[in-house]
This record gives sequence, C-alpha cells and structure tokens, in this order.
Amino acid sequence: MSDSGIILNDKALQSLIDRQEISDILTDYCYALDRMDLPRLSALFTRDCLVDFGPDERLQSVGSAALAKSLERMWRWARTSHHLSNVQIQFDHDGALVKSYVHAWHERADGSTATVLGQYRDRFVREKSRWRIAERRMVMNGCDAGFTVNINRLERHPPPDGWIAPKLDAG
Repeated sequence: MSDSGIILNDKALQSLIDRQEISDILTDYCYALDRMDLPRLSALFTRDCLVDFGPDERLQSVGSAALAKSLERMWRWARTSHHLSNVQIQFDHDGALVKSYVHAWHERADGSTATVLGQYRDRFVREKSRWRIAERRMVMNGCDAGFTVNINRLERHPPPDGWIAPKLDAG
C-alpha cells in the first residue's frame, strides 16, 4: 500500500500502463494527422479497422490502408491543429471503449479557417502486445460557419415535456 492508501497490484499497475498507452495513441493520432504523416497514422489502427466520420461514403473506411487513402483529403488544408480532452477509457473483456473530445482547427491556403468540435468514439484492441484502434466513429458537437463537411451529428436528449427556455441571451 502506498502512502496515499492506494493498493498497487499487478492488475492495477497494468491498467495504468494500458491507460497511458491508449492516451499516447490518441495524442499520436493528432500529431500524425497535423503533420500529414499518413503511414504513422494508419499504423495506429488495425488492418481491418472500421472508421466512420460521416454519412458520405468518402468519410468511411474499412482497413488502415483505406483510411490512409481517405485521409489524403486533409491535404486540402494548409494547416490543421487537433486537440483532445475529456478522455474516458472503459476496459471490457476484449479491449477498451474510449471516448475523447476533439477540437480541430483547419486553415485553407487562402487563410480562411474552419473549426469543428466533436467526439471520437473508439474501440481499442490489443494486437501483438500493442493497443490499436479497431473502430472509430466521430460525432460532431458543433462547428463554425467555415466548417461544411457532413460529420455525424451528436444526438442530444430532448428537453422534458413542458420545459420552457429561460430568457438568458441578450437581444
């Protein structure tokens, strides 16, 4: 037992190591995408991965090679900056379910920008002692007027019956 009262056994220690490895993959994805290092990015996924960014078939991929090919569309941006937060990792019998929030800024060659706020919903599996992303689905929480790609929309719960919005907004 540590001074903090936490008991570290082999299973607890492995869980901490796995969480860090998964978090590192999420960060590496953002780094590789911003640099457009598609071989590095695709190596983070299983060979037979399923990726769904939106209803348009051009935003869906089966397999890491197809993902890399699909993400060539990102060359249309002069620069991008992807940031993750609010990472939640839940282990199950055959891997991990991972949710993370993404804030992605994009700049076109003409200097105009587009920003999207969303979530990655991933299934990670362990392959040959390495964690990899087997499934990824992106949902969009919101975007600015410059972002026009049809990303899957986040579905929110409706307000309760009879709810009336308070008048908080100026105007």
